[in-house]
Amino acid sequence: MRLGGVYSPQKSGKPSMSLAYVILGLLQQQERTGYDLKTQCFDACIAHLWQADQAQIYRTLDKLEAQGWITCTIKIQHDRPNRKVYHITPMGIAELIHWLQTHQPPPVVREALLVQLHFAAQLPDEAIVKLLENEITARQQKITECEAIQHRFLDNQNDQPLREQAIQQLVLQLAIKREQMYLGWIQDLITALETNSLVPLCELGLGELGIDSKTDGTP
Repeated sequence: MRLGGVYSPQKSGKPSMSLAYVILGLLQQQERTGYDLKTQCFDACIAHLWQADQAQIYRTLDKLEAQGWITCTIKIQHDRPNRKVYHITPMGIAELIHWLQTHQPPPVVREALLVQLHFAAQLPDEAIVKLLENEITARQQKITECEAIQHRFLDNQNDQPLREQAIQQLVLQLAIKREQMYLGWIQDLITALETNSLVPLCELGLGELGIDSKTDGTP
């Protein structure tokens, strides 16, 4: 379903979580079951953007249906359980378009690794390096998952308008570049720990930010 125009959304009692709008965006592409949303979307094509488990998805679908933003059709299947297929409504489209045009505040940062590193001076260098090496493994796995999504995008590129493909590819490219940058920073930190050059690395970083590490605060 193609989106267009500007709508005046309903203001009262709307779900506050962004997961609701992620699901609306997926349902405006096509009708889906809750299982489809989990396996075909959250696991396969937007894992780099948003993660949700099956219970969260179904709870949000119930809220969206109660709000009138989606409807549900029961499809009878004689050889297996019936399918609940969800469709976006005109009210849901209005809410989605309104949300798409509304600036969202930056996410609250809760990086466990960075908090660990903030206090890591109490640890020996070897322990910090081990922590960072584990993070490298996790980040490399995330890049692998993003690249798999990229391949799926390329395999299915004839199924989407070119403009939609381009925007989605650019978002995915940013996700990959962000992980690569994080990996590079971690590797620089490991090298600095192994060569006893933490202070020069810090001064180099300050220089790249345009900050003079030698300043004494005097005008």
